[in-house]
Amino acid sequence: MKKKYLIIGVLVFIAALVIGYIIFLNALSGMGNPTGGRGPDYPYFITTEPVTVKKIVVPKGTKLTYEEQLFKEGQQNRIMNENRLTNILLPEGKTIDWGGVPVYSINKFFNPEMIGYSVSADFSKLSDEKRTKFSVLWQHCGGELGVLIKDADDWTFDTRNIRDISDCSASYQRYFKEDDTQQKFLDSLYRELGKQVKIK
Repeated sequence: MKKKYLIIGVLVFIAALVIGYIIFLNALSGMGNPTGGRGPDYPYFITTEPVTVKKIVVPKGTKLTYEEQLFKEGQQNRIMNENRLTNILLPEGKTIDWGGVPVYSINKFFNPEMIGYSVSADFSKLSDEKRTKFSVLWQHCGGELGVLIKDADDWTFDTRNIRDISDCSASYQRYFKEDDTQQKFLDSLYRELGKQVKIK
């Protein structure tokens, strides 16, 4: 009987050690993460030549990040299905023209109910002769531009596909319907987006 209890005691001790070790490893992996856990290692691909994704030609060295997928983590050795694309990040110092504005990143909206993306601009690369009322308004709010679209497969600056401007940085949000100032600013930004009138 004593031998039986001894074996059970040893097994419980070993189980406690294993559980403690797993908890310790999880704690280590979460260090530096504000949520305390380890985030997913989303699959991504670095382009080795210029390619077209979401109807946009991106240069060599562009990082394409995709949704979390089973058995796909970190850097991939080939481009993946663009239906799962969540982010386009151009190489450092590179931009593409989006509505007359040099942009370096496009991020799909996290909320699946909103079809669209956020565009990040580098206004230091925008020359004075290419400034428009649209780019001036966008620069005024000083952040990412949220764009609602009809066709999720087209991230180009196609005004026929753009339904509205959902936000411009944290300062102007369509969500705050009762805030007349925010709504008017976004309305004017959306109007100018379609005009592209250059400032002389």
